[in-house]
Amino acid sequence: MSAAALRQAGGHLLGALLAVWGAVSIVFVATRMIGDPTTLLLPVGAGPDQLAALRAGLGLDQPLPLQYLHYLLDALRGDFGTSFVHGRPAMEVVLERMPATAALAVAALGLGLLLGLGAGLAGALARGRAARALAMGLAALGQATPAFWLGIMLVMVFAVHLGWLPTGGSGGLAHLLLPALTLAAAIAAGVARLLRASLLEVLAEDHVRTARAKGLLPSTVLLWHVLRNALAPVLTLTGILAGELLGGAIVVETVFAWPGIGRLLIQAIAGRDFPVVQAVVLVVAALYVAINLLVDLGYGLLDPRLRRSGR
Repeated sequence: MSAAALRQAGGHLLGALLAVWGAVSIVFVATRMIGDPTTLLLPVGAGPDQLAALRAGLGLDQPLPLQYLHYLLDALRGDFGTSFVHGRPAMEVVLERMPATAALAVAALGLGLLLGLGAGLAGALARGRAARALAMGLAALGQATPAFWLGIMLVMVFAVHLGWLPTGGSGGLAHLLLPALTLAAAIAAGVARLLRASLLEVLAEDHVRTARAKGLLPSTVLLWHVLRNALAPVLTLTGILAGELLGGAIVVETVFAWPGIGRLLIQAIAGRDFPVVQAVVLVVAALYVAINLLVDLGYGLLDPRLRRSGR
């Protein structure tokens, strides 16, 4: 690997670490502004001495800069604090919920890409004007529909009225389908609109006309000369959407009572469980940054021009 590539990789890594540090620092300050957790942890009628003792036990009686310094030093050692509510390491509580969120995110991303790629291809290549208009109309509707409203409507139709699927919770594919479809709608809409625009741009380029003039099969032209170039910006958008899935899952997991980190975050905020809130934000920020680093690498693989230019 060249020195320029090493410097570039080092710059990406430094930027990633700064992004995670910034997110965690902001949340650390914000959690201290939502109220004193000791008033929720102690029974009603607890005296001032009990409140003071609990605050001292949790380290909340120290000045905020000192609390922040202790948090950073402990985090560097892998200690992210003990949950005020669960009485266990906060990161352990978060990681227990990660498989549920990961399953939901993977299902939503896969479903969204499948629907979005199909709609984007139809919007760009379909011969009928009605088919193109329908595909793009559905994409626009998907982007304009709030996730919480769509989730509630899906529950009312498929769970309450038709009784085909459970209203919420976890337990199998039937429980996963509605929340995954709710998150997939926005993903499909964004992918469809970007892919259509990218396909139309690539189809008008000289190298595509040259490939057709050489007599190559339409399928060969589409796969090797059109889709490969058109998918590069879609890959970037997919990385962004994959990171945003973790944020969107907060609302969807709450609507469907899905036991992931999004629902855990809402419960931790309501209970002023600072260590769990900070651990969730740390995990989400780290995943978001890691996904974007992978997207940068994948973009270069799809578009050889970036490798040749050294970007």
